[in-house]
Amino acid sequence: MRLSLTFTVLVVAISLAGCRRAGQSVTTTSAPNAGGAATSAPLGSGDLLLRGDFKGPLGVQLYSVRNAISKDVPGTLARVRALGFREVELAGTYGLTASQFRTELDRAGLRATSMHVGYERLRDSLTAVLDEARTLGVEYVGTAWIPHNDGPLTEEAAHHAAADFTAWSRAVRERRLRFFYHVHGYEFQPAASGAVPMDILMRETPDDAMKFEMDVFWISRPGADPVAWLRKYPTRWRLLHLKDMKRGTPTNVNTGSANPDETEVPLGTGLIDYRGVLLTAREVGVDKYFIEDETAEPFATMPLSVQWLATVRY
Repeated sequence: MRLSLTFTVLVVAISLAGCRRAGQSVTTTSAPNAGGAATSAPLGSGDLLLRGDFKGPLGVQLYSVRNAISKDVPGTLARVRALGFREVELAGTYGLTASQFRTELDRAGLRATSMHVGYERLRDSLTAVLDEARTLGVEYVGTAWIPHNDGPLTEEAAHHAAADFTAWSRAVRERRLRFFYHVHGYEFQPAASGAVPMDILMRETPDDAMKFEMDVFWISRPGADPVAWLRKYPTRWRLLHLKDMKRGTPTNVNTGSANPDETEVPLGTGLIDYRGVLLTAREVGVDKYFIEDETAEPFATMPLSVQWLATVRY
């Protein structure tokens, strides 16, 4: 893909700026540390430069860098920060305790604002999960997979999950956190009754306690329209996962699975209408945006997505 001069200059600036010492930054911002107090973190040319219509906040789901971070937590977090990111979403703490991982985040100048937790752990250890969430400093606690047999989610499984989500979301709210479910693409095939599992999850969970994270790739995989779903439930979508789908990738697939190296491409280069998605997301009040890049070389491809987001107009 040919990059424009503006895009090329931008990504070089982001990469170089992220490697500069804190003493060269022009101003500072405060973020809470593990004890809840504010710490001063550098803010300046090392941060993302969002000059177009998209204003974020933009973070990265650390599952994107799972291979690197499983071997080197502090080094990988430093590389994420060097790309200009300040916010991250968690998918585990890679062998560290919540307190230890929070320390590494603070050292890197990163703040976790959301975390994914396995369904079974929420079911069996919710209090412990919420204690960890407070230590990590996140605002959102959610899950990204409903246990079910391979293939589409059944109507029965959707009712069962909605009941669990209702109970968990109310417990999470009592701790002054917010609960969410990350959509994974197997929730959209209508049952024999005509009921759509995604509608069941929306309608049978409390709007005031339960929110949703739209993974734009996964909602597109079964052929659903992300813009239409944002508009259908405008008060429920508060987080977005951003990744694009390679042109020619089959849709109408309800399994929640795909080979990322064959189906994912940087934002703005695939078949998803991301201008329409981002415009509608802004209109309905989406709160958090995270790039999730599941390809084999995320540190090579994530900057391309940042480039596009930095100057996109819609």
